[in-house]
Amino acid sequence: MDTVHFTAETTSADGVVERDFTIGEITGALWSPASGPERAPLVLLGHGGGNHRHSPAMVGRAQRLVTGAGFHAACIDAPGHGGRPRTAYDEQEIAAMQRAMAAGQPVGEIVVRYNAHLAEQALPEWRATLDALQQLPEIGSDGPVGYFGLNMGTAIGVPFVAAEPRITAAVFGLHWPDALAESARRITVPIEYMLQWDDEYIPRAAGLALFDAFASKEKTLHANAGAHKELPRFEADKAVHFFARHLGGAVATRA
Repeated sequence: MDTVHFTAETTSADGVVERDFTIGEITGALWSPASGPERAPLVLLGHGGGNHRHSPAMVGRAQRLVTGAGFHAACIDAPGHGGRPRTAYDEQEIAAMQRAMAAGQPVGEIVVRYNAHLAEQALPEWRATLDALQQLPEIGSDGPVGYFGLNMGTAIGVPFVAAEPRITAAVFGLHWPDALAESARRITVPIEYMLQWDDEYIPRAAGLALFDAFASKEKTLHANAGAHKELPRFEADKAVHFFARHLGGAVATRA
């Protein structure tokens, strides 16, 4: 079993310790409280397409999980993202998306196909990451684990959560049902699902179809007005409350 190798560490003014790590060829980051209980729940963060573990959305969500609920949060770079090299297939699919967007054509079919390809590679990497992180004394092998991923983070996260019994709560959103509905039907843990009502890429009916596919008895739809990239920032705070309720921990009130 691979172990976590920490390569850099910083501590922010609000008491969040950020540590870059590698696990074999996997590159990731772990955010933790500078002080607190010996053990705390862990939330795994899946980033969106074209982003990486240090993108503003990932850092912001991780910091809120740490300062808001005292959790650990971890994000790994998906294949072909961050500092990880792109393959010829990556370049081909990215170029196809860019051409379609420049021509004002639908990109859903390309995104779904490419994300499914990345998910096949990322699933064993997420399992290896969770195995390694649970060896850390501040996380442990018996602590609760959640998953939070939107866009490509949903494309990777849905089959991962469907296959991984250690995940006990998850937040998804902003993706098509194609290639994900079958996995969603195997998910029974509590779910929050985020949808943009005026999404220019994902038809409203498609987003609702994926939400409907989850077999969870407890699932909540968070639908907000606005385009694909206009997801309100307060949804990150709602996700913290959701994970605190299902993984344990009290939510700190922001000043």
